[in-house]
Amino acid sequence: MICIPIVAPTTEAAVAQMERGLPLADVVELRIDQIEDCDLKQLLAIQRKGKPIIVTNRRADERGAFPGTERERVELLKEAVALGADYVDIEVRTEKLLLKELVAQIEKYNGRTKRIVSYHDFSATPSEEALRKRFEECVTTKADIVKICTYAHTVEDNLRVLGIIPYARNKGQTIIAFAMGEQGRISRVMAPLVGAAWGYASAEKGAESAPGQLTIEEMRLVSQILENAGPG
Repeated sequence: MICIPIVAPTTEAAVAQMERGLPLADVVELRIDQIEDCDLKQLLAIQRKGKPIIVTNRRADERGAFPGTERERVELLKEAVALGADYVDIEVRTEKLLLKELVAQIEKYNGRTKRIVSYHDFSATPSEEALRKRFEECVTTKADIVKICTYAHTVEDNLRVLGIIPYARNKGQTIIAFAMGEQGRISRVMAPLVGAAWGYASAEKGAESAPGQLTIEEMRLVSQILENAGPG
């Protein structure tokens, strides 16, 4: 499965991107921290064609662009829950009280929205032990999906971050994991093949939401080559 992030400056532009991206993607991520006049009601009312929508509102120190307070940021995620978003993505480093409030909002609406709890390291890929520690930290929040993203400086970094996927699956935890950066591109392709819930790819060149992100066309092409490659 492939998720297309929607990164746009206005609601109007985001709607246009969603209409182009929905037929291509399996999942769509709305990066509402990038949208200056964010109208969640309008964005979530779009005909989805059966495609789930993730609402993400990244704070500045997580390479996001949300200009308000932490409470204001989480209130928008709570609004997304009330409007029926399929998923909300929140950082594990969010204040515990605000995390609890988001969980309570999800429970209020009978758990129809699932929670992605994410950890990002934008400078490196930690050791296997450190990655497992971050994973367990996300699990303690009762995440529906754990998301771990690191930055790759070497090819070996890809192997380390991909290794957390079978570790999580053996524990019965749904996970997304890959490495960012040019050296991390192969992990983006391999992650869904080794059991990640989905990978991320832009709808087109220039619409990337993170360094090293492939286009959906590139992602599918390389995935098909790997899947069709025979032994030997």
